[in-house]
Formats: sequence, C-alpha cells, structure tokens
Amino acid sequence: MNEDENNTDSAPPARVEKPRVKTRRETRFSWIWLVPLVAVLVGASLLFRDWLHTGPTVTISFDSADGLEVGQTRVRYKDVVIGMVTGIKVAPGRKTVLVSAELDPDGSEYITQKDSRFWVVRPRLGISGVTGLGTLLSGAYISVDAPQQLDEKASPVYQFEGLEQPPEIRSGRPGTRFVLVANDLGSLDIGAPVYFRKIQVGQVVGYSLDAKGDAVSIQVFVDAPHDKFVTRDTRFWNAGGVNVSLDADGFKVETGSLVSVIAGGVAFASPEGSDARQAAPNTHFALASTREKALADPDGVAFPIVMNFAQSVRGLKVGAPIDFRGLELGSVTDIDLAYDAEKKKFYARVQANLYPLRLGDIYDGMVARAGKNGKPGASLLSTFVLHGLRGQMRAANLLTGQQYIALDFFPDAPPLAMDTTASPFPIPTVAGSFDRLQQQISSIVDKIEAIPFDDLGKELHESLKSLDLLIRNLDGKVAPQATSLLRTAEKSVARIGRMLDQNSPLNDNLEGTMRELSSAARSLRALADYLQTHPSSLIRGRTADPMPVTP
Repeated sequence: MNEDENNTDSAPPARVEKPRVKTRRETRFSWIWLVPLVAVLVGASLLFRDWLHTGPTVTISFDSADGLEVGQTRVRYKDVVIGMVTGIKVAPGRKTVLVSAELDPDGSEYITQKDSRFWVVRPRLGISGVTGLGTLLSGAYISVDAPQQLDEKASPVYQFEGLEQPPEIRSGRPGTRFVLVANDLGSLDIGAPVYFRKIQVGQVVGYSLDAKGDAVSIQVFVDAPHDKFVTRDTRFWNAGGVNVSLDADGFKVETGSLVSVIAGGVAFASPEGSDARQAAPNTHFALASTREKALADPDGVAFPIVMNFAQSVRGLKVGAPIDFRGLELGSVTDIDLAYDAEKKKFYARVQANLYPLRLGDIYDGMVARAGKNGKPGASLLSTFVLHGLRGQMRAANLLTGQQYIALDFFPDAPPLAMDTTASPFPIPTVAGSFDRLQQQISSIVDKIEAIPFDDLGKELHESLKSLDLLIRNLDGKVAPQATSLLRTAEKSVARIGRMLDQNSPLNDNLEGTMRELSSAARSLRALADYLQTHPSSLIRGRTADPMPVTP
C-alpha cells in the first residue's frame, strides 16, 4: 500500500466551497409596453363610442325581399332615414323572409312599439293614385308608421310582421273609424271613397269576414271634422257602380264620381229628426244596397210566412216583392217544390218575410192589444185571412215576364180560420190573373168545340136555297107592284115640295106667326125687366110719370 493511500485514510481532505453568483435585480419600466396599452384603450373607447351610437336591431318578416339589399336599403320614418338594412335571410319555415334593420339610437323607443307598422315602398298604382315614383331612381326602402303616443310602461318589441300594402291611414291622422256590416263586399275595395252629400270625406281602410262567415265587416275612416256628421242614426249605403231602374216614372240612370263607378264607394246621411249625437269610434252600421233602402223607415223584426201555389211560378224569383195595396210589405226568401200525397199533386212552396211595422198604426194597435206575450203579427194576418185575404201571383213586367206576389182581399173567398201558433204563418192563395184568363179561354174553347158546325152548315145551305127561291119570286111577282108604289110616292113628295115653296101661302102664314111670337116675347121680356126694377107695382100699380121740368 502506498504512502499516499495511508495518509488519505488517516486524515480527511479539506472541504472546498463553490462560488455563488448574485444577479442584480432589474427595477426599470420598459416604455415599449405603452404602445399596446394605448391601442387597447383607444379600441375600447371606439367600441364604447360605437356602442353608444348604435341603436337596436329589429327583425321584420316579409313575403319576399324584392328590391331590398344589405347595406343599401334604408329605413325611413316620415321620409327621414332612421336605419339601414343589415341582414336578409329566409325564415326557418321558408314561408317568409326575415329582414334585419339597425335603427338609430335617437328616437328608437317610439319605433320599437307593438303598434308600429313596416312596409316596403315601391311604385304602386292604386285607387287613390300613383305612389312611390321616387323609388324609380333611389330604389325601394322600408317605411315605418309609429304611434303618436309613447307607452313608457310597455316593453320594447323587436320582432314585426311587415305589411305587403301601405296602410291607407297613418297614425295621427285626425278622424274616426267605423264598421259597416254587409252581406257581401260588392264592388268595394281598400281605398274606395266615402261620400257625404257627394263630397269625399273618408275612405275604406279594410274588410274582413265575420267569425261565422255569413257577413262582411268593412272598416271605413271618416276624416275630421266631417266625422261629427256620423251620428247614432246615420244610414250608410253602397254608392258605387251605375244604378239603372225602369219603373212607372220612366227610365233612370244614377251614377256617382268616376272613382266610385270604377272602384265603388260608400255614402251616408242622417234622416230628418234623428238623434244628432255623434257616434262613438268603431260603431257598427248596416250597409244598405241603395239610398232608398237606407233612408226608409225601420222595418223591425221580420215575420215569416209561407204560401202554396198550385200553378206555375215561372217568373217568380227570390227577392220578389210582397205587395199589399201598392205597399211593399216584404220579399220572397225561398221557392221550393213540394208534393201533396193526399191529392197526388205537386205545388210550389214559397216562403217570404213580412215586416208588419210597415202597416203603421194598424200594427201598433194590434201590438197594444196583444201585450208582451202575444203574437200581434199572427193575430193581424189571421183576422185578414178570415175576411178574405189571399196571396196571388201577378205580372210585374210584361216584357221580362217577372212576377210578384200580391196580398189582397177577395170577397168571394171562403172564410178560413188559421192557426196563429204556426211558424211560418200559412196564407191561402188564389189563382193568378193569367191563370184565370187561361181558364176562361179554355172554357170558351170547350164551348166552341161543343157547337155542331156540321149541322149548322147543312141548315145554312138549305136556308140559302130557300132564300134564293124567295128572291126569284119577289123579282117576278112583287117587283112590278113595288114599281107602281114608288111612282105614287114620288108624286106625293112633289106635292109636299110645292106646299113648302118660298112663295107658297103656307110659308107666308108661318112667317107671320113667327113675327107675332117674337113681338110677344119682347113684350114679356120688357114686363119682366120692369117688375124686377119695380116689384111693388104688382100691389100699388104703375107709378105716375114724373112731371116734366119746364125750362
């Protein structure tokens, strides 16, 4: 073993420490970091500023996006730009198009109300004229109509359903809306004028079917201050088209303005002495077909009747009048064919509606006697039937063959007791005038056919032979005697002529007699004049002549 190894084992080597390096800590700030910090602050300020100047985004659904472009189509309110279209896409159901529009923040609270309306302005040709011509150069845009009053309690709305047609009446337009109820729309359309004394004071703004589908509700708007003329008793009628009538007064043609002829129109008036209080908004009125029907007296509740006719009802139509002594009491509502199993005959069953109020005081008196629980209409008609009231078809127009039903009294009709509880009330009928004429003609033809013309011809031939023989006998035997008799008559006439000659004694005597009679007549006339002037002369005698006055 070496010496070095021994020394190592006996004494441990000395521990050597490693040097420690101490770095100096950097305390200075680097200005290079200010650049991104400033950029972040500027960007945030720009975003905040943009957020402050950005309004809400609304979504409007349309049937199509015709003429709309993103970033190009503007949103206008009263022709002031208030927004821009920012997006267009197809709705999930693919039935409509969703148009997103960003609005300006100023005044956006009055746009985002539930009653706001949006529509696309394009060139349109309507009844009221041509609109949207400016879009031919500027392009289509979205117009909005917002309510005039802001509802601060209501929550803002951002989903709207756009209109395909511009609204006829904008918000804030002074006037009143009313509802007209009619059986059908007729020639009326949105924008049709409303007239008062032939002056346009409003227009039709909409129409819709009733819930049951048996009537049409027509919305009209009457501008202020003319809406004050619409009272509770105002009557409306259809004033459109051309009304042609042919009656006892002659041929009449009535037309309104050119617009009403093409697109129809509505007119209204109030009867004299009616309630002058103004009607409330959305009041319902009945729309009559003509002015005469609208201004007629109220008819009241209709009273149904039924009539059975054994003869033909050709020319009788639904709507034909029911006439009573020249007064139209109602109209025909239905015509059916029925069969009588007992008599084995067909007959026409005609149903009609009567309006007893048109009878005036007669019906009022019956109502007073019947009381609340009575049936004045049935009682009145049953009394009339008992005294001979019958229904009869008569010709209304010989040219067209139209007929109507007349209710009249027939003295020869047997009295009938009717059931007042029957509904509809049955009214007996009689044959019409044409049917009676036909029966009379048939009776005459039957009598003529019963005449034995063959036997009469033979007898006439024999009579002619006898007459010819008689004439021959007269010519051979009677003619000479008749000639002698004629000569004797001529001589007698000549003698009478000489007696009546101007210079004959008989003529002179007659002239003298006539002169004496004339003189006597003059004397009697003078006597009558004197007695009329001096009636007391019959008692006192004639007064003495006044003494002559000497000059």
